Amino acid sequence: MPRGDTKLYDALELPPSANETDIKKAYRKLALKYHPDKNPDAGEKFKDISHAYEVLSDPQKKEVYDRYGEEGLEGAGGMGGGMNPGDLFSQLFGGGDPFGGGRGGGRSSGPRRGKDMAHALKVSLEDLYKGKTSKLALQKQVLCGPCDGLGGKPGAMRTCSGCNGRGIKIVVRQMGPMIQQMQQTCPDCNGEGEQINPKDRCTACNGKKVTNERKILEVFIDKGMKDGQKVTFTGEGDQAPGIIPGDIIIVVEEKPHDRFKRKGKDLFVDVKIDLLTALAGGSFAINHLDDRVLMVSILPGEVIKPDEIKCINGEGMPEYKRPYDKGNLYIKFEIEFPKPNWVSEDKLKLLENILPPRPALPSTKGKEVEEVVLSAVDPMQQSRSNGEDDDEDEEHGHGHGGPGVQCAQQ
Repeated sequence: MPRGDTKLYDALELPPSANETDIKKAYRKLALKYHPDKNPDAGEKFKDISHAYEVLSDPQKKEVYDRYGEEGLEGAGGMGGGMNPGDLFSQLFGGGDPFGGGRGGGRSSGPRRGKDMAHALKVSLEDLYKGKTSKLALQKQVLCGPCDGLGGKPGAMRTCSGCNGRGIKIVVRQMGPMIQQMQQTCPDCNGEGEQINPKDRCTACNGKKVTNERKILEVFIDKGMKDGQKVTFTGEGDQAPGIIPGDIIIVVEEKPHDRFKRKGKDLFVDVKIDLLTALAGGSFAINHLDDRVLMVSILPGEVIKPDEIKCINGEGMPEYKRPYDKGNLYIKFEIEFPKPNWVSEDKLKLLENILPPRPALPSTKGKEVEEVVLSAVDPMQQSRSNGEDDDEDEEHGHGHGGPGVQCAQQ
């Protein structure tokens, strides 16, 4: 080869000694990799690959190029002119011109694209707060390595004669005077459109062209991600001959937390404090999602009521992509009262000098007054105070006006 011109072979990443099968395999591999639908910035690279294949796959052009280089091709008038790279791709893979210059002038989607694969990844609220890299193992199909996705020896795969490569057959059935046409999968090729002699099949994939592979994906869980948010791995879906692999989509699923609840950027937590702290002030601790301990102070005289809600600004969830911008932490208080008879009557009287005075009783003038005492509620009958078991009461003749809740005997 004069002047050492190997530019076209270099474009297909082949040595000048490559044969027809090597050239075709190299083009199929590189054309799928650099197709504009998959690599929008690789348009020129795709054209170079297509031009190299157009020349080297034609025995007459290849002979001229091997003897005289690209100048020889130009001197021969281009050997009939160049083919549109999209038309060339379409001949091998189907579809249209990815550059919009093919027949009809409109842009086509090019090769068929594989399906996307979605996988759920359960993530704790702690990891959504702090961020984490998780590893996810999954099974996917890849082109068989030993046969390079051909299914057997080069040239052994042939178009199915039973369906002409379509993978389906039209079956005609006559039912009396009626003729029915049915479409069914071709039994000769199992719908693949191609056949191969059993002795020529690849032993690694048994002629299926693909094998299963265990794939480990590292999924970066960013701070502030939400339930349902997606992480996409482009082109990591199942592989198959003649298609562009789809994407693997990881869907984040937030695990329920035993203490915190999340609403957007805000966090909510229930906290129980004693009566003394609620009335006279004090401190309590909250173990946060990042292992910090928030020491919260209640000022003397502030007075926390049961079910009251307070807020700590800036201690909620971080915002996605803006981790220093956090929501708020809302605290709902439960007050823990002392047990009965927790102190003597003498000391209880001291509370009268500390606590606000009791409200005055309503006037009973002219009314009959009867003093009564409270009794504890029988736990077995507690549900009836909430209106449950009404049907059972009516069954026994109690109705809504019956005894209902029973008091425990003192």
